[in-house]
Amino acid sequence: MLRTTLAVSAVVAALLAPTAAQADGDRAIPALTDERGRVLTLRGWNVEDKANRGDQALSAITERHFRDMRAKGFNFARLLVFWDDLEPERGKYSRAYLAKIERILDWAEKYDVHVLIDAHQDVFGPAFGHRGVPAWATRTDGLPFTPHPDDWFSEYFEPAVQRAFTHLYADADLRRAQERMWRVLATAFEDHPAVLGYDLINEPMGELGEGEDLPTAARRIEREQLTPMYNRLADAVRAVDRDSWVFVEPTPIVGEGVPTGLGRIDDPKVVYAPHFYNTGMEAGADYDPAAGWIEAYEAAVTQYPKEYRVPVVVGEWGPLNNSLPNMGRFYEDAMASLGRYGSGWAGYVWCYGGGYCAVDGEGRFRTNKERTAQPYAEAVAGRVVSAAPERLEYVAGRGGATELSLPEGEWKVRVVGKAVAVRKDGRVRVYAVPGARVVVTVNRG
Repeated sequence: MLRTTLAVSAVVAALLAPTAAQADGDRAIPALTDERGRVLTLRGWNVEDKANRGDQALSAITERHFRDMRAKGFNFARLLVFWDDLEPERGKYSRAYLAKIERILDWAEKYDVHVLIDAHQDVFGPAFGHRGVPAWATRTDGLPFTPHPDDWFSEYFEPAVQRAFTHLYADADLRRAQERMWRVLATAFEDHPAVLGYDLINEPMGELGEGEDLPTAARRIEREQLTPMYNRLADAVRAVDRDSWVFVEPTPIVGEGVPTGLGRIDDPKVVYAPHFYNTGMEAGADYDPAAGWIEAYEAAVTQYPKEYRVPVVVGEWGPLNNSLPNMGRFYEDAMASLGRYGSGWAGYVWCYGGGYCAVDGEGRFRTNKERTAQPYAEAVAGRVVSAAPERLEYVAGRGGATELSLPEGEWKVRVVGKAVAVRKDGRVRVYAVPGARVVVTVNRG
């Protein structure tokens, strides 16, 4: 996660709301869909345990996470898993770790939460004091590494870390190892009903060339190293799983309004999965509505999905300090922007405490985080005609029920058209005659 400042020279510059891309007026970015062809909207949170490993790996994630997320209206979890836990020794995969992942997926299924399995790395992996790529797969050519405990993102620019990425992308045996790792994961979970897809690597970085500035390097890395890697890993997944979505990320530099250099991923079910962080806000600054950051980010982040015709799901977002004076405005502007182009998002992070946590120890939203809990259409069985605040209009298809999610509170739901609504446990299912034009409105009771 982009939690800290990059060099200034690096900067180039919704109630019931399915994405704008799903409505008739804007078909430039396609929608995410389920196996029945329903238009999906994902809203949820990252779920993680970075502290524990080995026998205690993933122990901080409990059934409560999924019960509480669903109770507040969320239907999506981006689950962080670590290659160093899955394959601590080369060629020896941990059955215990796979079983722990499966237990978490079972909880998600119980509460009807879609899961994205994210192969997470921070500063490459344990060789540099973090999590991700195993130490045995880390090659530095003896280059130096100096920790930066107060500014950990800057560790990505340490020579040893940059060289480790180069070897991961270039060395044939490491390529094969990464592909095998993904085949193991996909084989284990391709039939699990909670699994929506696979995020092939979190926030990939790379090595800056002599004289390159960061935006130029990021585009080269994305074009020349990430694009072929994603094609290889997608092929590895497809060897065992033909149905799940594969999610691909640009480098984190996209957060500064730098369009990605990624090329085409030759797979029929690709999702573009950028992250949405502002360096100033990550360093503690308040949101400045006049600065135009959200507008610049949106302009940059929509170029790739428009060109390659793939859906967008933002994999991480949300500032560290949510109680600053302008943060209420930030959440309003961010939610509106995300709804204009994306099929969903996962906030950072669902945990019980301080810092980035969405809720406190009692499960209550922390300041301004409650603004993320809005009614929305989880799945639309048909063609969306329009999506505006408090109003959804669609032409019903044959994909089954349209499903709406309501956060905690009193809500009045009105359905007009040849349809009936069934309401239960904070959700509304609308059953419509195929071809009928249906209008659903929601208002606080």
